[in-house]
Amino acid sequence: MPVLIGTSGWHYKHWRGGLYPAPLPVREWLTYYAERFATVEINNAFYRLPEASSFANWAVSLPEDFVVAVKASRYLTHVRRLHEPEEPVHRLMERASSLGAKLGPVLLQLPPSLRLDADGLAAALAAFPRQSRVAVEFRHPSWFVPPVRALLERAGAACCLADRAGPTTPLWRTSDWGYVRFHHGRSRPPSCYGQDALDSWGRRLAELWPSTADVFAYFNNDGYGCAPRDSHRFAASVTRAGLSPTRVPSAREAQLSSH
Repeated sequence: MPVLIGTSGWHYKHWRGGLYPAPLPVREWLTYYAERFATVEINNAFYRLPEASSFANWAVSLPEDFVVAVKASRYLTHVRRLHEPEEPVHRLMERASSLGAKLGPVLLQLPPSLRLDADGLAAALAAFPRQSRVAVEFRHPSWFVPPVRALLERAGAACCLADRAGPTTPLWRTSDWGYVRFHHGRSRPPSCYGQDALDSWGRRLAELWPSTADVFAYFNNDGYGCAPRDSHRFAASVTRAGLSPTRVPSAREAQLSSH
């Protein structure tokens, strides 16, 4: 499988006039997006978990090859802080399963204040159905210790590799698939990535995973339309590194917006 490149969400008003043509109705944005990308991360599920009917509608309307990653509800990660995970995990997967074959990984983004809790993480990972792909984004340095890496490896879970003006996590390969999130680059306008930084990430992925592995890469730097533009540029970086990216917008389509 190729490197699946997408963005964290698609519903950004300031992308109008950039990725989205100004006359395009909002109701057609996802269709337009899915013609230019093969994956998206449902970021707003963190704040409000969509109903099963929403996931089912996406399953019907999206292209056959499209993959949807889902960010887990903050109720699991920030309110319960991984404790008693069975009910929120069941609710999440019961609804998200309406995507059918289009359901991709689930992302657990832990709060920066949550320190190492190996038992809590083990319980949360065990609550997911056996075939699920789960990525964990750690944001407190206490998690970056060998026992946590081993825990992820045993569970087949991915350590989410994060970038915010450079890598903020160890470059751990803990599963036979990968997950990367780009939050904020050092280029201009603010949050955009420069080509050198994207090329560096292309080489990192090629060093960590073989060309046959699934690696999901999402740009969360939506300001000014940086995410669509950087997705286009990252596809070139991935290609130069010897990997195969999924479809991305053309350079003309991925222009920066004026907002």
